[in-house]
Amino acid sequence: MNLGLHYEKFPAVLEGYRDADWNTLSDDSKATNGYIFNIAGGVVSWKSKKQTILAQSTMESQMIALAMANEEAAIAKVRNRYYNGKRRQIRRKHSTTREFLSNGAVRVDYVRSDENLADPLTKGLAREKVWKTSKGMGLKPLEG
Repeated sequence: MNLGLHYEKFPAVLEGYRDADWNTLSDDSKATNGYIFNIAGGVVSWKSKKQTILAQSTMESQMIALAMANEEAAIAKVRNRYYNGKRRQIRRKHSTTREFLSNGAVRVDYVRSDENLADPLTKGLAREKVWKTSKGMGLKPLEG
């Protein structure tokens, strides 16, 4: 209640963070996706959702999460020109992601887990990690 979103004037660059947690312990074995978009130091869009496609591997769950974020990694596989999986839904998402990459609409970089702002949307975290990611989203104490 004492926090609010704060935005800086610069840099006015849209940054996106995404994560997937391939949870094999749940009843349906579906991964949870999450993404956060920041601009000017503050969050402008976020989402956490169970995947509708049953991923066969961590790689597939990461690809689905990346495609979900591109619509609003296993980075080496994304940059690979060909997806060698046999599942049509994943192949389609890989092709869409490759198209975004090739036309320059998105850039994909590896972000270490401890710096990934989307982590709280996909898994339970320690209080310190939640506070760190909240600050990264632009949440700061309200001035009053």
